[in-house]
Amino acid sequence: MADGKKGGVKIVTQNKKAWHDYFVDEKYEAGIELFGTEVKSIRGGSVNLKDSYCTVEGGELFAIGIHISPYEHGNIFNREPMRDRKLLMHKKEIMKLAGLITQKGYTLVPLSMYFKGSHLKVEIGLCRGKKLYDKRDSIAKSESDREIERRMKDRTLQRY
Repeated sequence: MADGKKGGVKIVTQNKKAWHDYFVDEKYEAGIELFGTEVKSIRGGSVNLKDSYCTVEGGELFAIGIHISPYEHGNIFNREPMRDRKLLMHKKEIMKLAGLITQKGYTLVPLSMYFKGSHLKVEIGLCRGKKLYDKRDSIAKSESDREIERRMKDRTLQRY
């Protein structure tokens, strides 16, 4: 698991900022429509999900703000790095998400991108924004968890 693989899934990138800025209520898996040079660039790890989000337009789901760097060995087939990309889900799921994001405070955010077999998938989350005090609470909790782990580790090492 050290190389990002678990059960046939190879994680390419994760959106850590989304976990800091939002409460993730539900997660969904979607395919993504890409060109060949974009897939090659993603396999090389040249993708960034930071500041990206999803929107529903005309019954279709789009990811906006995903930066896929141009493929180094590509030529005229390279695409615009910040173009909007269509996400592939069942129509019922898209309509359900469209109804949910019209509610106050909900947004769709790409959480991670991974290969499942030979197919590239995007995990999107139905998220609510965190207030500043919520972010402070999250930081304080993670720091206290780290401190507890350190002390438990020291305690187990002292026994031996």
